[in-house]
Amino acid sequence: MIGDRFRDSTAWQEIAGYSRASRIGNLIAVSGTTADLDSLPPEHFSSTYHQVKDALSRGLAAVEALGGTVNSIIRTRMFLVPGADPLEASHAHAELLGHVSPANTTLFVHSLVGDNLLVEIEVESIVQHSTVEVSS
Repeated sequence: MIGDRFRDSTAWQEIAGYSRASRIGNLIAVSGTTADLDSLPPEHFSSTYHQVKDALSRGLAAVEALGGTVNSIIRTRMFLVPGADPLEASHAHAELLGHVSPANTTLFVHSLVGDNLLVEIEVESIVQHSTVEVSS
């Protein structure tokens, strides 16, 4: 079954052949999403807090592009590299999703693909209706 797909401007999606998010029925799955370091001020490169806020905002935009809302998010996964601050990551997560309180797993991993990346986040959403119009 082919569902709806959403791609943003990240080059890796084309290189590796994936979408930022996919929707089949009422399920939306957002691929691992990192901060867009090109859009962050240089002083935020080493900030776990700012990287989480940017990555989660990009993930939320993908959910919304496929007909979901922040309130439809049921699960997140945060992958942190050594040196990332889990408390900062948690505070940023709570700011954007605390009112929703999705299930969450936060893990330390050896490294991520890309220089200066501290966190990668996956998002899952279940929407109440099963059809959505996606414009090209």
